[in-house]
Amino acid sequence: MTATDTTVSTLLVAIDISKHRHEVLIGVPGKKRRRRLTITNTLDDFRRLAAILMDYGLPVRIGFEATGNYHRPLAHHLGQAGFDLKLVSSVGLARTREALHNSWDKNDPKDAQVILHMLEIGAVQFFHDPLVTGIADIQELSKTHEIVSRSKTELWHRILTHYLPLYFPEAERFHRSSRTDWFLAFLEKYPTPHMITVMSREAFVADAWQVVGRKVSKERLLSDIYATAVGSVGLPVHPESDAVRMFRLVLAEGRSLVRRRNEIEARAVELLSDHPDYQLLTTVPGIGPINALTILAEAGDLRRFRHHRQFLKFCGMDLATVQSGMFRGQSRISKYGNARLRRTFWMAGQVAVLKRTNSFRDKFERYIARDRHNAHLRRKAYTAIAAKMARTVHAVVKHGEPYRPFFEGVSPGGRTLV
Repeated sequence: MTATDTTVSTLLVAIDISKHRHEVLIGVPGKKRRRRLTITNTLDDFRRLAAILMDYGLPVRIGFEATGNYHRPLAHHLGQAGFDLKLVSSVGLARTREALHNSWDKNDPKDAQVILHMLEIGAVQFFHDPLVTGIADIQELSKTHEIVSRSKTELWHRILTHYLPLYFPEAERFHRSSRTDWFLAFLEKYPTPHMITVMSREAFVADAWQVVGRKVSKERLLSDIYATAVGSVGLPVHPESDAVRMFRLVLAEGRSLVRRRNEIEARAVELLSDHPDYQLLTTVPGIGPINALTILAEAGDLRRFRHHRQFLKFCGMDLATVQSGMFRGQSRISKYGNARLRRTFWMAGQVAVLKRTNSFRDKFERYIARDRHNAHLRRKAYTAIAAKMARTVHAVVKHGEPYRPFFEGVSPGGRTLV
């Protein structure tokens, strides 16, 4: 049975989503003329649309493009009304519009026509409402963590490229990890070398002892900082100047972002600690609490992907090759999928190959054995590791078994054992 056969007795509804209003195109079985509606982004119009669709007395299938988050409220209300909801790929919509109209011309009524056509031929995907599937909180934690982390990275870059070169350029070498708060706290208290050198070395060590936290060889570290401050080339700004006040303001914002990030991470662990899929994911090398949080937030229940190739395609990590006649181009990952998942698996793979011997590191070492210093080869190796990470994550969750640290090798027949 073809996709067209299944839609003979089904009311097909295409909705072009926008911020304030939505264009609706209804295809009634057996009728060539289609009904057009425009609804606003209000509860009354949501209910009006649901009532109109119910009046037909037919099964209803609704297709729409995921447009930011503007589709979520309407999709939730229509889903609660019992309608079958389908997603249309943004890339697929653009390509189909060009094929049908031989033009890149774009407008809302035309997009609704194209979405209806894609519903008719079955070129749609399942829509999973995060609120219904129970991952809405997980998604918000994950996305907010990313926002806070990016904000902190941008702010830290501003400190490194603007404030430290002006006031205390030599201090950068004492910074080791962006996970810790002590360096920002230290700079907030001593933003310029002058505020250190006005004291004796002994007085500075005593004054800064609690600021640097629990550090190995703390006295030696503070003595080194003091000696560095004595020879600093930083600008001699007054401690009470507006310039120093602005520097401290930025440092305080950085510390606030660190606290927020830590609070989100602690809440994520608290929320997911008893989640069976979270427990399975964290057995995989390179998958920590935040990577596991992102995977669950973006992919939902991985068991809905029957084969790991489906999951790779969802992530945009499936291979795509340009081939025509005698020409065959290089295979590359398509990148037509979830970018956050691709980035998560890429980062997890980089962590995994640094850990003690495991299948990821073993594969990476074999991949770069020909030329360890070839940057292009190493990039391809990291891509292969990211794809393997995605396959492993899918297998671990699908089979309900924790990761087992096996090794890859080559069988006598030449096949790779995974």
